[in-house]
Amino acid sequence: MADILLYFTELLGMPVLDLKGRRIGRIKDAALVPLVHPSRIDRYLIGGGLAWLTVRYDQIASISLDDGIRLSDEQVTPYHDDEYMLRVNRDLLDQQVIDVNGRKVVRVNDVTLELRNGARPYLAILEVDVGLRSILRRLLQGVVPAQWVRRLQQPIPPRSIRWEFCNIVEPDPQRRLRLNISHQLLERLHPADLADIVEELGPAERESLFETLDSEVAAEALSEIDPKMQAHILEALEPEKAAEIVEEMSPDEAADVLSELGEEASEEILEEMESAEKNEVQELLEYEEDSAGGMMNTEFVVLHQNATVADGLAALRGNEDLLDNLNTLFLQDEEGRLAGAVPLARVFVASGESRLQNFTMQPLIHATVDEKRDQIIELFDKYNLLTLPVVDEEGKLVGVITADDVISVLRHK
Repeated sequence: MADILLYFTELLGMPVLDLKGRRIGRIKDAALVPLVHPSRIDRYLIGGGLAWLTVRYDQIASISLDDGIRLSDEQVTPYHDDEYMLRVNRDLLDQQVIDVNGRKVVRVNDVTLELRNGARPYLAILEVDVGLRSILRRLLQGVVPAQWVRRLQQPIPPRSIRWEFCNIVEPDPQRRLRLNISHQLLERLHPADLADIVEELGPAERESLFETLDSEVAAEALSEIDPKMQAHILEALEPEKAAEIVEEMSPDEAADVLSELGEEASEEILEEMESAEKNEVQELLEYEEDSAGGMMNTEFVVLHQNATVADGLAALRGNEDLLDNLNTLFLQDEEGRLAGAVPLARVFVASGESRLQNFTMQPLIHATVDEKRDQIIELFDKYNLLTLPVVDEEGKLVGVITADDVISVLRHK
């Protein structure tokens, strides 16, 4: 027999009949036990008299839209709340869930169940419904017969999300564990998409998400979020978790987000950070926000001015974590002063014995740490720069500003 679809709005209120066909109550809710099975309806909650009763899925002989639910045995038990249960009516309907494929937050109006006929028939969640069809079913639930509602909804295009692509955000950490909720699918999203999702959530849900995300993923997503919201998220987290996330950010981004926090919250996070990352961030926090020092990043690759292309390639292999954002190698003289900038593309087409100094950009455009933000933007515009080295009063390279940094500033103006 082919599998049959049933909507949760149709299941609600459905009569439950004993072996002799007598009604013992109506369905008030249904629950999964995710640790046992990710989609099967495991328990049916029945309203009968003064107390609710519960029936296991393997006690059901048949499920029919016309005839209701017939039991194969009558050992029903009183219902007691169980934190390992995810109840459809209480925990899913009208709640926000994340559509991982659609990269958005949606509100659940109804749930589509699939009646699967094996050794025993059972219902499994197939989709959550979020469109006009499901709203119509909710409005007419219990007012119009289910078969009529099905006919009325036919002209309306369905809009639903497969259950396996739904991510539930549960603020309670203990309940997350009991319900076997993970965010592995979310962690595969692009950081910008994940940031968009985070911005749609409420404060408690945002905190819940960042508590459980991998720290590197959380850092990448946080970097894409509005600065004020970044501050609210970090302030809501425990300092230890916030520090783990900040450590995964680039030093300039970490300094920017900490500068948005209150002094006490910022200090608590810094105290939890590893000393190397902490020192880098503290140095950047000393610069004025609208100066080159406040804009720059301290992650760059610098070699001696007599270095060869082979030396440059070796340095790149030693800094693989920087490669995604690296487009320039820098040279310095014996005194540590900036001596040149070499486009990375030139390195890959030159022979290994060639000196990097032969491929430096001329003229060497640079800025000092106290140069103002508007002047920096003018330099990028005038010279079509991708990277701008920043030097201290002695001419030593202390940081770089990238086109991404400038774009970020312009976006938040």
